[in-house]
Amino acid sequence: MSDDEEVQDAGFDDWLDAAEDGEAYYLECPEGHGSLPPRRVCPDCGATDLDERELPDTGEIETFTVTHVPTPAFEDDAPYATAIANFGPVRVTGQVVGIDLETIENGLEVTIDVAVSETTDERVVAFEPAEQ
Repeated sequence: MSDDEEVQDAGFDDWLDAAEDGEAYYLECPEGHGSLPPRRVCPDCGATDLDERELPDTGEIETFTVTHVPTPAFEDDAPYATAIANFGPVRVTGQVVGIDLETIENGLEVTIDVAVSETTDERVVAFEPAEQ
């Protein structure tokens, strides 16, 4: 592999591409369990027949934490907030952006976006407050 080739994280990078295009999705098994790519097997029942379904436009923050003293992998991003948001069939973890960290609260309605880490220059899942 040459230095010019970009390494892809199979499944996850495809999902980030879809999220960037406003087409985020989740995987659903015949039993109705939801999961996120790059899964090939339902984590709840073991089914391998997974269909792509459109992710709801908005989710709700269930929990979050603000990091002031990060690991070296995110030192230039600090302070930042990481949250788990419920999007109905799935819960998604991402960084909260576009809002003062002091105003983040559980129950905040958010949309999925993709941001770039200032430390690593890699894409990360991001949540922005939904328009009211």
